[in-house]
Amino acid sequence: MVAVKSRWWALGALSLATLAIGLDGTVLSVALPTLARDLDASTGDLQWFTNAYLLVMAAALLPAGMLGDRFGRKRMLLGALALFGVASAACAYATSTGGLIAARAVLGLGAAVLMPLSSAVLTVLFDEQERGRALTVWVTANALGVPLGPLVGGWLLDNFWWGSVFLINLPLVVAGLVAVALLVPESRGDERRRFDLAGVLLSAVGLVTLTYGVIEAGERGWDDVRSLATIAAGAVVLAAFVAWQRRARQPLVDLSLFRSRGFTWGSILATVGNFAMFGLLFALPQYFQAVNGADAFGTGLRLLPVIGGLAVGARVAGRLVPRIGAKAVVATGLALTGGALAAGALTGADTGYGYVAAWVSVTGLGLGFSLPPAMNAALGALTAERSGVGSGLIQALRQVGSAIGVAILGTVLNAVYRGQVDVAGLPEPAAEGVRGSASSGIAIADRLGAPAVAESVRAAFTSGMAAALLVSAALAAAGAVLALLYLPGRSRSAQPPQPIPDPVLPAESRV
Repeated sequence: MVAVKSRWWALGALSLATLAIGLDGTVLSVALPTLARDLDASTGDLQWFTNAYLLVMAAALLPAGMLGDRFGRKRMLLGALALFGVASAACAYATSTGGLIAARAVLGLGAAVLMPLSSAVLTVLFDEQERGRALTVWVTANALGVPLGPLVGGWLLDNFWWGSVFLINLPLVVAGLVAVALLVPESRGDERRRFDLAGVLLSAVGLVTLTYGVIEAGERGWDDVRSLATIAAGAVVLAAFVAWQRRARQPLVDLSLFRSRGFTWGSILATVGNFAMFGLLFALPQYFQAVNGADAFGTGLRLLPVIGGLAVGARVAGRLVPRIGAKAVVATGLALTGGALAAGALTGADTGYGYVAAWVSVTGLGLGFSLPPAMNAALGALTAERSGVGSGLIQALRQVGSAIGVAILGTVLNAVYRGQVDVAGLPEPAAEGVRGSASSGIAIADRLGAPAVAESVRAAFTSGMAAALLVSAALAAAGAVLALLYLPGRSRSAQPPQPIPDPVLPAESRV
């Protein structure tokens, strides 16, 4: 086992990597208007700047975890950090939309390796007593990118060219490379395990198809036949993947992991928490900017209570789990999240920020109570030798859950908004622009000098946000009930009821 001080310094190195990913997930949003102008990007191009990253990440998560188990997690982490840095520079200096889309796809590949392997190394570095605290730091570092992205991105766009929003990854990557090289020990799984090519292909095609279908449904509506057919095709391919894993001699995913209640329900409840968090982060930035008139920097400032609440909640949860068990803590966290999101549904166009900050803080508190303990329950069921592919599976579930969450909640918000916004008397092009989004609606109202239209846009958007938050609250409440029913109560009971056999490893592969 690595020395105590070195373990925590190594965690800092891994947290830098996840912070870079968290930043990259939000900083792009503030740069989209500039990219549309400077690269002459169409709406479709703007969507692909985001989707190329998400789809490649979804495709590569499971293979990345398996490759880390086989070839060494430290080696793969170093390669992924270098790839992430090169891709960030390529994004910054792209001269065409195609070049930026390709660079974003490579960036997604780097992120797909970093996410599961950084959490997998935690299973190797930290024992059951310390892993909860380590996960708190790891989750908080990832979430910290949410408010920091708009803050840093907005400042950079005000002072430099758009490529600078990608170059901010480079200092984090360099620091991460040095720290991982010096502080993170090498660890492997079963090096004799054969490469499950059929499993890799089926999982990649299934996850990409499903994620793409969900993204398209969010854009086109859930009554779009092509989107629904794509989702169905993805589900069929994933069903074929599961069937293949059942009969493969050396499968990509050890399905016996799902015999563990800790792994199964920890993964599911972490996905529910992610759904709620991304629902909040999807609606609030639009509310702050379109309804309250905040800029990107101001939006980032207003999102900071989420991180404050998450950090406090995770710290308190870390002390409570050993005393009362993960079941009670996760259920309490999801109940807090659901209640806070329901309170958020009462937010109106003229609501003061004090009320918003209060329910947002409680939402963060609930997420801090639920996310780290749920992930710890899932990771606690993994052997060190299977932590890579197991973590990849957890991250794949969270990634698809987040994409589905944003698509569903976006559809709910847009349906209510389009149904309530008043465009009577506007010419058809202007009316369609107002119905398209709250941001364009406010811009058109200002251009036309129509304060009544602007007021209608704000009221319609807050109604749509309320509906989306209520859906998120209902899912969080359902998660609280499921946690009480199925999640093991004590961390030790998160281990699988029937031990998963460990492959025999050479001594040098253990840490």
